[in-house]
Amino acid sequence: MAEEGCVTPRHEESRIPPPSVCPPPPKKKKQEPAGGKRRDAPKNGYFQPPDLDALFSVAPRREACA
Repeated sequence: MAEEGCVTPRHEESRIPPPSVCPPPPKKKKQEPAGGKRRDAPKNGYFQPPDLDALFSVAPRREACA
């Protein structure tokens, strides 16, 4: 046999065996609401923001002294 250099082993014991059965897909975790339990709506209702026009109104500018 002539020297061929590096060669991949071809013996049966050197081969990777084929997988017998594919593993099952991962199971989806059941999502729980924040805090672990469902909460009732607040008795006073949800947050009511103030009148945004009043909150962001611009005050009149004063003129600079000359």
